[in-house]
Amino acid sequence: MNIKRVGLTALAASLVSVSAYAGEMSVSGGASIGLKNTSKSATGKSWTMGNQLDFSGSGELDNGMTVSLAFTLDQADDSTTGITNAPFDSHSVTVSSDAMGTLKFSGEGGSSAQSSIDTTAAGDLWDNGSGFTSPLSAEAGNNSIFYTLPSFVDDVSVNVSYSPGGAGGASATSFGVGYTGVDGLTLDYAVGDTETVGAMAEHTTMKGSYAISSFTLSYSNTDSDVEASSTTKDEEITSYNIAYTVTDDLSIAYGTETIDTEGQNTDEDGEKYNVSYTTGGVTLSATQYNFEGSGNTAGVAGEKERWALSATFAF
Repeated sequence: MNIKRVGLTALAASLVSVSAYAGEMSVSGGASIGLKNTSKSATGKSWTMGNQLDFSGSGELDNGMTVSLAFTLDQADDSTTGITNAPFDSHSVTVSSDAMGTLKFSGEGGSSAQSSIDTTAAGDLWDNGSGFTSPLSAEAGNNSIFYTLPSFVDDVSVNVSYSPGGAGGASATSFGVGYTGVDGLTLDYAVGDTETVGAMAEHTTMKGSYAISSFTLSYSNTDSDVEASSTTKDEEITSYNIAYTVTDDLSIAYGTETIDTEGQNTDEDGEKYNVSYTTGGVTLSATQYNFEGSGNTAGVAGEKERWALSATFAF
């Protein structure tokens, strides 16, 4: 649905000392219902539900720049720990023009140039009841700046990000570049850092995907080089995925993921099989996950399985 002709003059005036034309505010959303079952879990089978509304609006300034406002209302983000406006999530202001590029300030939920592309080729299998350790990524989050340079070479994009240091920590920067100059091919590279008291790390992500005929092949690698830390170790995450489009509505995919952590004799390995069918605004999905080495534990003790069924609605 659209809420037409919402004036953004007050918003623009608070950012830049010029007037803006009336803009438009729009709302989109999504919801999902699912059923999952994870082996070796106290909860067993359980229902899941997701819902969120995304609000966005923009206005053009007299000097040709565009100012945009966006925020998400997400019931899943209902924790008030350190947040005074929950369940609002991922709110940001963006200023852009053809000459200056795009500058995005995220009050909450921002990404660094590196963390914005570090989702694995298989889709972060580690975050699906695997018991795997959460992988490292470059600092971003609240009160961060993400800048996309104006296009100076066709099919090449360049991003940089900056996060101010927290208590006792230094500021963090990231840099990323992407290339889409070959039909069906997408390449991304990014590097970023984190620095806190007693710990420093540099994170590098390389990703690539190539679509040919009905197949899409994807690869990703994220390497975290940790320095000056007695608790956090180097790690490398390698992932592959192959997807096949059977028809415009039906697709199947297989993906793998391996997390190799320094000092651990057992890697954390995951794989998934997925079938999805889309009709209208509904996507029906069935996924089987298999995990080994959960928590860097060898043998049967480190094995887990999960199956998940879901219906996702977009509106």
